Amino acid sequence: MDSVLVIGGTGLLGYHTTLELLRRGYAVTSLALPPMPVEDLFPAEVENVLADVGELSDDELGAMLAGRHAVVYAAGADERVIPDAPAAHFFYEANVRPVQRVARLARAAGVKKFVLFNSYTAEFAERWPDLGYRTRNGYPRTRLAQEEVAYLEGDGAMDVMSLRLPYIFGTMPGRAPLWQMFIDLIRAQPGFVGVGAGSTSSVTVDQVAQAAVGAIEHGEHGGRYPINGYNLTHVEFHRTICELIGRDPDEVGVVPLEVMLPVAAQHDAAAAAAGKEHGIHISDSTQFNARDAVSDPALSQPVLRYADADVPAAIVATIQACLEIEAQAATA
Repeated sequence: MDSVLVIGGTGLLGYHTTLELLRRGYAVTSLALPPMPVEDLFPAEVENVLADVGELSDDELGAMLAGRHAVVYAAGADERVIPDAPAAHFFYEANVRPVQRVARLARAAGVKKFVLFNSYTAEFAERWPDLGYRTRNGYPRTRLAQEEVAYLEGDGAMDVMSLRLPYIFGTMPGRAPLWQMFIDLIRAQPGFVGVGAGSTSSVTVDQVAQAAVGAIEHGEHGGRYPINGYNLTHVEFHRTICELIGRDPDEVGVVPLEVMLPVAAQHDAAAAAAGKEHGIHISDSTQFNARDAVSDPALSQPVLRYADADVPAAIVATIQACLEIEAQAATA
């Protein structure tokens, strides 16, 4: 039985990947920060280690990696964090350096497969250079660097594959979905909910988990796989939330880019005045949201063999879970 180490196994994606690995017959160890979101999160056959991978010594981490067939790296900081400027340095320290270290030690330990959970912002940094995603925006810039250092560490000995992940919908025990912020933003816009004219790739957590195991079993070294299960417009997404919170979905409408950009520039200026910097400048993400940031499933699905899924139903279930947690907190 092949053994897999899932780094970040108690997070949303790591949790579902762990379950998918078990279904496929792998032995799985989860390494994640304490505390556990709930007791008995995993089936009994999962080895569960609570520790900070960055605080483990090389010898300690090397011992955990010894005898593993594969590593799934499902940890790191995302663009919701607004760090002190320069943002690129923060994301370099949070995402690039740890992956390079783990990949180097994994190779030395004889690991054969390394799957990195990355971001679809790396995909569009390459497609749309005019947005500055690979130059002036620290988050996607370092996501590209994260891929490259992992590939270089693996060259000739360990297959390294990157999953470029978009909007992801699903739930798990003990953790609130990340989409509460959109509910709050909509509530803060009485009368009219303005959105960008574009769309985004979107997937379910099960599709991500299937793609991760598919990368272990069928991926090629250096593979950069954009994962997509559904082309989701920003209008549709916000209309769905409105319906679920009892607002008229017809209040959602597209705001022209020329109207949104001055407001975005004010947000960037306010962050700079506070010594902060968004990992993706609001001005650039506003332009991003006006475009169709979608990938063709044919670029990844035939290779990784993840199944089709009802993404709109997963969106509804995820937002409903947010509202249930919100209601429970209000009555606690």
